[in-house]
Amino acid sequence: MRGGGFWAMGLLSVLLLAGESRAAEGRAFLIAGLDGKTFFRREGSVNGPNGHDGLAVIDISDPARPRLAHVLGLDTSVYGPPTNLQITPDGRLGLITSPVTMRQEGENWWAQADDRLHVVDLAAEPPVLIETIRVGRQPSGLAIARAGGVALVANREGRSVSVLAIGDRTVRVVAEVDVGAEAAAVALAPDGQRAYVAKNKSGTIGVLTLTDGQWRYDPALDMPVGPGTYGLEVTPDGAFALSGNTGPAPSDGHADTVALIRADPARPVVLDHLGVGDTAETLAISPDGRHAAIAVVKGSAAAQASPAYTPGSAAVLVAIRPEGRLRFLGEAPAGAVVQGIAFDPSGEYVYIGNYTDRSLGVYRIEGDAIRDTGFRLALPGQPASLRGRP
Repeated sequence: MRGGGFWAMGLLSVLLLAGESRAAEGRAFLIAGLDGKTFFRREGSVNGPNGHDGLAVIDISDPARPRLAHVLGLDTSVYGPPTNLQITPDGRLGLITSPVTMRQEGENWWAQADDRLHVVDLAAEPPVLIETIRVGRQPSGLAIARAGGVALVANREGRSVSVLAIGDRTVRVVAEVDVGAEAAAVALAPDGQRAYVAKNKSGTIGVLTLTDGQWRYDPALDMPVGPGTYGLEVTPDGAFALSGNTGPAPSDGHADTVALIRADPARPVVLDHLGVGDTAETLAISPDGRHAAIAVVKGSAAAQASPAYTPGSAAVLVAIRPEGRLRFLGEAPAGAVVQGIAFDPSGEYVYIGNYTDRSLGVYRIEGDAIRDTGFRLALPGQPASLRGRP
């Protein structure tokens, strides 16, 4: 009788876990990092004390009208690219880094490098923080393999990429690869055998290759793409990688570019550059690989006294041509200081985080055009990053 009871309880636990897994897999949602300590004001950017950041879980089951499902209080930052978080392919876990914390000197607050990564159980009701682990210094862009099980974290001050092993409810650092310069973002090829690293200060994209179970960096494969490279993604078929470049001084009034890289197995090469406007902050590639949407800050991050200042940003759409060229298709207005950008699973909708406005903008892809639907989801903080599943 006792043995049968334990068997039944075990079976029930398995069924409950399986049900949770299926529920997580069936959900359509995004996660957004909310920064509560850095502000873009009339006189320029200013910092404040720690303790006001968070993670927003956003339900996009109705892609035209997303809703805020839950908010967790945890540390993150806008210091670093808007790709410092991602959801595992099965939808169960969310990973988000804390790139910097603030220290006070006199009346001012200054950013100093952090080294933490938060692991959130998104299948729990409500979502809950499982653990916080230590990775490299100033962990910024993050990428999770499409097959799951592996994540890479670009460390700016650490000048490295951390390799993480993802378990059922655990994440562990298994290696750290020196890439010789600040690493702001990282993107994994669909087969999980190659990764691209945005080296923002040097204006290059580095290449990591998985060989005999070890990630290795070859400096001979570095590619020049332009100063201030932060956005970085790979097309779903693995044929191309795209990098968004903010320029040497963001929101300076000068046009910046997106670079297209041919992901050749032997030696990747830059094929094309396309001007998209001032400060191409980050980008997302559509599920079919035909389009890229770029969050372009324009002059909205500048002090209002600057001649480069503009009150708003833009969501820009470009075509990725199969012959290896980019084509500008159009843009739609966005709020001030746009940061993260993401497609919904169908590729019909694009979401953009309006940092200063504390909102999520919703856009619709209509053929080769992008249209602002006018819907804005109010958020309880400033959206510094935005992403869904790999």
